[in-house]
Amino acid sequence: MSTSITSFDELLRTTTLPIFVDFWAEWCGPCRTLAPAVKQLAVEFKGKLLVIKINVDERPQIAAQYGIQSIPTLMIFKNGKPVWRTAGAVPYEQLKSQVMSQL
Repeated sequence: MSTSITSFDELLRTTTLPIFVDFWAEWCGPCRTLAPAVKQLAVEFKGKLLVIKINVDERPQIAAQYGIQSIPTLMIFKNGKPVWRTAGAVPYEQLKSQVMSQL
């Protein structure tokens, strides 16, 4: 999902589902390694979790707003607020466990 800072803020305000955000970039090897796990989360938790990817090169203002220093950075937002954050390529089972703890 390509999103502007305004539409991302609006999404955070209006979505009732938890939101899983993958901050990534095309040139980032670990981001590409992580991509299948993020896609699997989107499929497995469809209807329970909103999964979006934000390209930090295309949307640097959103990355700056959340203090993204390294990528991939993964965050879960609930009720518009960040409730979990990690950086690096995380194994799928660990991601799934974090998501399940927020549902």
